[in-house]
Amino acid sequence: MSMLSRLRCITVDVTGTLIAYKGDLGDYYCMAAKAIGLPCPDYKRVHEGFKLAYKEMATKYPCFGYAAKMPNVVWWKTCVRDSFIRAGYDYDEETFEKIFRRIYSSFGSSAPYTVFADSQPFLRWAREKGLKVGIISNAEYRYQDVILPALGLRQGTEWDFGVFSGLEGVEKPNPRIYEIALEKAGNIAPEETLYIGDSFRKDYVPAKSVGMHAILLDRFKTPDAQEWKKSGALVLPDLVAVQDGLTSDKFNC
Repeated sequence: MSMLSRLRCITVDVTGTLIAYKGDLGDYYCMAAKAIGLPCPDYKRVHEGFKLAYKEMATKYPCFGYAAKMPNVVWWKTCVRDSFIRAGYDYDEETFEKIFRRIYSSFGSSAPYTVFADSQPFLRWAREKGLKVGIISNAEYRYQDVILPALGLRQGTEWDFGVFSGLEGVEKPNPRIYEIALEKAGNIAPEETLYIGDSFRKDYVPAKSVGMHAILLDRFKTPDAQEWKKSGALVLPDLVAVQDGLTSDKFNC
C-alpha cells in the first residue's frame, strides 16, 4: 500500500522547503541606503548585526510581538534599527525612517524570494489527489496575505490553510503549532498527516512528537543531513522525490 493512500493531509514548511531567499541581506539594505543618496553599509557588519538584533527581538517579543500586541511594523523597525546600530550605523530619525520604509516594503514583496521549481506542482498535485494542504511557518502575516500569493503560492489553489506564528502566537519547535494545524485541517488524525520541512529540531522532532509522519528536505546538501538520517529521519533532495515516494510502497516515515 502506498503512503499516499494512508494520508488525508500534507503540511509543509515555507523557507527552505517551498521558497528560498534571493541574494544577501546586505543587497536590500544597500539598495535602501543608495536610494536616498547614502553609501552602502558594510555587508558583513550588517549581516552580523541583524543576526544579533533578530535573536534579541525574537527572545523578548516572540512571534513578532504577538503577546505584547506589538504592531508588525514596530517589531521590524526596532529590529532593523538595532541591526544598523550594531553594525555601526546610527542614522538620525528622518534618515532611518526613509531607509526602513524601503527595507520593510522590499521584504513584504516577492523581491527577496525565489520559489523552488517543484513547489507549485507538488502542492497542486497533492490537492488534486484530494488531500488537505497546509502551511506551517514561523512567519508574520505578510507571508499569508502578500508574499506567498505574490510568488504564485495562493490559498485555494496551492494550499488550503495556514498556521503562521505571527498570527497564532506560537512558533516551532513548540508542538502546539502542529496541533493547531491538525485542528485547522478539520481535526484530521496526526497519523493521517505528513509534514515536510528542512530542520530536524524545528520541523521533524516536534511533528513526530504529535504523531505526524515527517520528511526532511536537504535541498542545499547540508552536512547535518547525515546526522538526520542516523537519527531515523527520512531525508530527500526535493519535492519531486517526495511525490515519487508517496506513490510507491517503499516509504516509511
